[in-house]
Amino acid sequence: MSSHQDPSAPLQGAPSKNTERKLKNETRTQLISFILMIFITSMAFISIGSDAVPNGFAIPFILMLAGVQVVLQLYFFMHMNEKGTGWINVMIWSGLFVAALTVGALMFLIGEVKY
Repeated sequence: MSSHQDPSAPLQGAPSKNTERKLKNETRTQLISFILMIFITSMAFISIGSDAVPNGFAIPFILMLAGVQVVLQLYFFMHMNEKGTGWINVMIWSGLFVAALTVGALMFLIGEVKY
């Protein structure tokens, strides 16, 4: 029989102090990030609903909040801040960079941005 244990198997006996500490830290991080994302979402709704943001700045403001929320969700809820996700990070950020360049070039060619 192999000494390899299935990591998804339930724990046998009481977890160690180190495991308990890691689980508490992960729970606290998840809870704080969830509360922060609820705050960002409510800030977007309230700022636009109450006309607190000027009309010319409303769309960039919402896009900025959406960008912050996407990054937070990728790193905290999708666990991209853990070890072994280096190539995933490189591919996602490279794709976003290429997409931003493409959208910028198309806006320039269509004439939306007149420089």
